[in-house]
Amino acid sequence: MSVLDNWQQWKDFLGDRLDQGQQQGMNKDTVNNLAYQIGDYLAKQVEPKNEQEKILSDLWSVASKEEQEAIASMMVKLVEDNGTQK
Repeated sequence: MSVLDNWQQWKDFLGDRLDQGQQQGMNKDTVNNLAYQIGDYLAKQVEPKNEQEKILSDLWSVASKEEQEAIASMMVKLVEDNGTQK
């Protein structure tokens, strides 16, 4: 099963990657830019696997670039305290 199949697993996965990036010295702007790039890739290349991803995909598709950057930033905030490496 892919991490994209389950919303909680997806948030945990993103939280783990965020923790790794921060431990390697990535600053907030770099993290947010990477989150935007990932969000853009997922929106264009990956079929949503669950209800939450479908909502994000729909929002992303109607958002301006600035709004997409805000969505990506909010996803970073959402997963900051998630992850399995506590």
